[in-house]
Amino acid sequence: MQKNPASPGAASPAPARRDFLKQGCAACLGAAAVLGPAAVGARVFLDPLTRLKTAESFEKVTTLDALPEDGTPMQFPVLADRRDAWTKFSQVPIGAVFIQRQEKDKILALSVVCPHAGCFVDYKEDEQGFLCPCHNSLFLKTGALKDKDSPSPRPLDSLEVQVRNKNEVWVRYQDFQLGITEKKPVA
Repeated sequence: MQKNPASPGAASPAPARRDFLKQGCAACLGAAAVLGPAAVGARVFLDPLTRLKTAESFEKVTTLDALPEDGTPMQFPVLADRRDAWTKFSQVPIGAVFIQRQEKDKILALSVVCPHAGCFVDYKEDEQGFLCPCHNSLFLKTGALKDKDSPSPRPLDSLEVQVRNKNEVWVRYQDFQLGITEKKPVA
């Protein structure tokens, strides 16, 4: 009498070697078919978060015509397009600068932020210089420290400035570390 393979107690046949290889290859190909596009999709989705910060660029701030010829500093906002992960913001304030004409085409741009504690400085016409209202740091019109005993560890931070198209004033705006004697950009 022959044993019925379906009956209890009957030994099941061992899987063939070829069946094992077929199933293994199918599992690998299936995983590649799913994981490859999933990895690419995740990379595209997370791309805005993984981009390195781009170098600060020059932003148009004003025109030469708006600057007094006597060298009086004028405060201007710095507006720029910014991207926050997936959202783009057009012409948002990123800071402010004092700009003054030193000669006909020579321009000085100074950050409005005091290097001591980050307060905004004001230009005082009667002092012919800048005053930080937080700790009374005094700066000359050129941004240099007026008093060697000032709480500020360094002069006001100057910024790169360019005159383009014979009349446009462009500034490379950036923030610097506070409370240290060396002028170091914030990373």
